Amino acid sequence: MEGFIALYIFMLAAFTGFEVISKVPVILHTPLMSGTNFVHGIVLVGAMVALGHAEGALEQSIGFIAVFLAAGNAVGGYVVTERMLEMFTGRKGGK
Repeated sequence: MEGFIALYIFMLAAFTGFEVISKVPVILHTPLMSGTNFVHGIVLVGAMVALGHAEGALEQSIGFIAVFLAAGNAVGGYVVTERMLEMFTGRKGGK
């Protein structure tokens, strides 16, 4: 029964996150991404701790995948934030 409860909580969190993010005005996306990059860093540290405590081969492979995805998520967030901030700067060599 625990698996169904975890799946239910995950589905509720995904739906709630989608609804909240979809209602954010465009002008607030840069500060929002800055805040979420902080959370992605915490997720990465948690994934590394989980990988460090993994004992079996299955746990280690799941931990490695978690670290890989968390690192990609954090790096992608910073790349998106940088691109968004470039939209607000003036063109180089422009008038």
